[in-house]
Amino acid sequence: MEYDLPDRLLRVDLTAATVSSERVPAEWRRRYVGGKGLGARYLYEELAPGTDPLGPANALLFMQGPLSAVLPGEPRYAAVTKSPLTGTFLDSYSGGGFAERLSGALEDHLGLLVTGRADDPVRVEVADGDATVARSDQWGEDAVETCTARPDAAVACVGPAGEQEVQYATIASDDADHHAGRGGAGAVMGSKRLKAVVARGDPPEGFGDLRERYTDDYLNADVGRWQRASGTVESVEFADEVGVLSTRGWQESEFESADAVGVAAVREASSGREREDDDVPGGFRVETESGEYVPRGGTAMSLGAGLGVGEFDAVAALGETCDRLGVDVISAGSAVAWAVRASEEGVLDRDLSFGDEDGARVLIEEIASRSTPLGDALADGVAAAAERFGGEGLVPTVKAMELPGYDPRGSRAMALAYATSDRGACHRRARPVEEEVFGDWSDADRVRAVVAEQDRRSLVWSLVGDDFAGEVLDDLAAEWFRAAGESRTPDELRTAGERIWTLVRLFNVREGFDRSDDELPEVLTRPVDDSDGIDPDEFDRLLTRYYAARDWGFDGRPTRALCERLDLTDAVDDDTPLADGPAGAPEL
Repeated sequence: MEYDLPDRLLRVDLTAATVSSERVPAEWRRRYVGGKGLGARYLYEELAPGTDPLGPANALLFMQGPLSAVLPGEPRYAAVTKSPLTGTFLDSYSGGGFAERLSGALEDHLGLLVTGRADDPVRVEVADGDATVARSDQWGEDAVETCTARPDAAVACVGPAGEQEVQYATIASDDADHHAGRGGAGAVMGSKRLKAVVARGDPPEGFGDLRERYTDDYLNADVGRWQRASGTVESVEFADEVGVLSTRGWQESEFESADAVGVAAVREASSGREREDDDVPGGFRVETESGEYVPRGGTAMSLGAGLGVGEFDAVAALGETCDRLGVDVISAGSAVAWAVRASEEGVLDRDLSFGDEDGARVLIEEIASRSTPLGDALADGVAAAAERFGGEGLVPTVKAMELPGYDPRGSRAMALAYATSDRGACHRRARPVEEEVFGDWSDADRVRAVVAEQDRRSLVWSLVGDDFAGEVLDDLAAEWFRAAGESRTPDELRTAGERIWTLVRLFNVREGFDRSDDELPEVLTRPVDDSDGIDPDEFDRLLTRYYAARDWGFDGRPTRALCERLDLTDAVDDDTPLADGPAGAPEL
């Protein structure tokens, strides 16, 4: 069956309540593909430096890629904007039914670009390749209530946290089982008074035998077998076994109750999977007092080990609270962990302790509602709360984003991945910890692994494909483009991944980010259990080596020669400072 690649964009102005359709420049589609790449190109073009992330001038894009919903694995979409938490470029991803139906609803469009701010709460309805803006009467409802109110459609929405512009609020979909989580895309959506995006469309079809063959490859690969067996919920046991599981506010790297909140506990409590009849069945469904919940690996790591909560039911209850409120579980767990440690250090006059599910839940609710001074401060992130109350250095952040549960003191490559992540501390841009802990890596190995994975994932997220499906696209989807009538070689696609990563760096540089923002927090220099702290001088040399490999200057700015090689010179404006030459790699 033939498949026409989408080539248009829907533009929604909430201030004027208007919708228009425009063609995406062909050269942009070739250079930046879709998803993350095209989203970055539009943000770079349309946002002035210093744009307020929570102001009407910020843009929020719901992006697809040219192969969304037809590649093997779980369908996904990208929420792209300027982050209110970090001030950086932000792309956050979510899978499931909304992503699939959005592809069908958009038809020949690659995405939805939303600007402006409505006077009153609204929703955007997408169907038949068009969109409409309508009044919403659901402001104040939680994410589950908002999603389930329209059983005939797929809904992506904000909960109370997004309405209150909590700077790590999520965009929830599929009855709040899925979230575009990190960095605060939900806060941007709430600031625009946009309660929900409603998609009505059948999933696209195409590629026939090619799709079937690649799906078989995916299912028979290690990653496919792992996804069907456990999804991401084994992460907590893996991190615990290799000694990189941040525990009790980054004070330990192993959790004695990891097995009690990990995959075995999830399977025992499970009533089924998200998509029982699907080749990729999704996460495990768990019955709770208020409905159903789908735990992910980050839940057990951040709300279990991170808070010293060792009972699965308690961890699931905290995760469900975050999902209903529409708040990122990693940042929420870090916020509570910081508050506990600040209480123990005498920084806060509040009775908090690790292992206290009730205390954690109450504080998360205060954060989502901004109903107390502490909740209001933590709603702006750990770094903001520490600046307000004191207690700097208790819980680590990079570019103001809280670190996920993989402790980089047991993996120097993971430390480099966190430091150089384009949206702040993130384990999704590159996760070399999964290999480094089993090998004897040099700094050259660390740099090579991080650079390669960052570039590859930039491409996969521009396609927009399932992270895990990307591992079976040996030719980086060149065969799929040929089947759709476009000639793209693996080398061209590989270069596109590097180009996209570099463009996002240029966006951040234009916002004032430089080498100082790629430094690691002081807490990671302290030893933990069997791992030494990260030596700042050694890491500084590793960072310089990374910059040299990327052809960036010593200050972390891409060079003019690199921009010319990657065909980025027409994108770079006068507000973007470039390096004259690359950093020199030190002898190590």
